[in-house]
Amino acid sequence: MTQNEKTIPVIIVGGGQAGLSMSWYLCREKVEHIVFEAKTACHSWDDERWDNFCLVTPNWQCELPGHPYKGKDPHGFMVKQEIIDYVKGFVASFNPPLREHTAVTSITRHEGGGYRVVAGGETWHAKHVVIASGAYQDAVIPGYASAIDPAIRQVHSQDYRNAAQLPEGAVLVVGSGQSGAQIVEDLFLEKRKVHLCVGSAPRVSRFYRGRDVVDWLADMHFYDLTVDNHPLRDGARDKTNHYVTGRNGGHDLDLRLFAKKGVGLHGTLETIRDEMAHFAPDLAENLDDADKTNADIKKSIDAYIAREGITAPTESPYVPVWEPDGSNTPLDLKAAGITSILWCIGFRPNYRWIDVPVFNGAGKPVWHRGVTDAPGFYFLGLPWLHTWGSGRFSGVSRDAAWLASQITGKDVPVA
Repeated sequence: MTQNEKTIPVIIVGGGQAGLSMSWYLCREKVEHIVFEAKTACHSWDDERWDNFCLVTPNWQCELPGHPYKGKDPHGFMVKQEIIDYVKGFVASFNPPLREHTAVTSITRHEGGGYRVVAGGETWHAKHVVIASGAYQDAVIPGYASAIDPAIRQVHSQDYRNAAQLPEGAVLVVGSGQSGAQIVEDLFLEKRKVHLCVGSAPRVSRFYRGRDVVDWLADMHFYDLTVDNHPLRDGARDKTNHYVTGRNGGHDLDLRLFAKKGVGLHGTLETIRDEMAHFAPDLAENLDDADKTNADIKKSIDAYIAREGITAPTESPYVPVWEPDGSNTPLDLKAAGITSILWCIGFRPNYRWIDVPVFNGAGKPVWHRGVTDAPGFYFLGLPWLHTWGSGRFSGVSRDAAWLASQITGKDVPVA
């Protein structure tokens, strides 16, 4: 034991909705613990989202422990300030032992069992450690970005706020996942000329046969499907989220429709060299694959409706409104008037501060329902930790209750 080392049963790393959900259950079970947060509680909703950000899942799926959505629009989609108010209300609903502005810089195994945690310059000894810091620490920007003309402003999606923040001129958006597709719409509605590099992200319709697709999937128990029973098993964690939006009541994001209205669509960005953007010849394939995923989801809903004998309005099959011409010409950034590039290609987790044998050869944590092979060491709040909702407001409570049961050694019911 080091000098001035403090001892506590449980340490939670991360004060977002996952870490605080864990704290809620431990508080209810009267388990002494502390939550370390490098910034402020749930700061990412305020600091890392654009001004017109809104949920893509309906409000009724917001089920933090003891704090379900109680607003007047359960089938609507909270906008940014409403989300911030919701998570702040959750924090205020109980008294978590939270240490903000206290970064954890090191976790190692303790010679007395458990773990040594260094946080804010202090050293702690804990029997149990829950890593709830998320999987979105390091913004992904390709190495060749440093060679792009510095006159072109480069912004990662986490730093984008609105169109006015960017210089006048056209914008190249790289990545068509949830963030990229929604930001393209945000820029388009501000009458900016936009070029989009379309990747392999799938899409889903907002509404189908009279209801939100999420409502249908909930009735079909899709959100209860565990990763162990998913057709892709652990591969589900590597899949990109479907793009759709809750903006203005919710609607589809059809990239083909954007193209028909003037957005330039290109294949996956391979590199930018000498101010020329080069793309993979996969635009048509990526659009077709996204549409096929959407069609397959609709077919599964159709089968459910038929199987259950449900009366629901019919809907005509989707017909593509635009097709690429098959060309794959590099884009001259200067000639296209591009003055800014938005990188919407995701994040990498940063676990370099953890020196505990819980990672595979690729540096990814290994767990089952958040429980690792290292006794008393857990992960929480990651995509498909157990179900689709594990990294969201809808499923983190169930996961936190499960880990609380592992820590306490008794059944902990979900709130």
